[in-house]
Amino acid sequence: MSDEVTVRRARREDCEGILAIYNHAVLHTTASYDYEPRSLAQRLDWFDAHERDGYAVLVAEQASDGVVGWAALNRFHDRVGYRFTAENSVYVAEPWRGRGVGARLLGPLMDAAHSMGLRAVLAVIDAQNEASIRLHARFGFERVGLFRQVGFKFGRWLDVAYMERLLPGPKQDGES
Repeated sequence: MSDEVTVRRARREDCEGILAIYNHAVLHTTASYDYEPRSLAQRLDWFDAHERDGYAVLVAEQASDGVVGWAALNRFHDRVGYRFTAENSVYVAEPWRGRGVGARLLGPLMDAAHSMGLRAVLAVIDAQNEASIRLHARFGFERVGLFRQVGFKFGRWLDVAYMERLLPGPKQDGES
């Protein structure tokens, strides 16, 4: 079996694979603070909104296993002043964790953020998820905040680390 992984822009038909990875994370990890798995209809709506609004969704695909990871840029806030900021998501299927899939996704995702003219990309990470924190640091993210005990899952309070990577972003009126 080849471990060759290809990263590409996601298509609507990838949503089942994206959903399976996300729902596994919901049920078994603190990578998401959701408690209940999402439905395919919800994931399709999510994908359609990303396509409509121009936010990248990427998948890592392996020939025999299909979608083994995914990454997305997500709207940070609806207020217009935040339009140059996005939050990222990176999820990898359990058997593929620790094999470089997250890094294969995060590089092209940051390229997409740059192409969109974003100024900042934020990563909101469970503070005990050292693998995700290290991954983001490798791609130039810096820890800018820690929110203590703001999440609750699996019977315990969870801290959330905020990491940020600044990009050149678009020039604004009056900016040199």
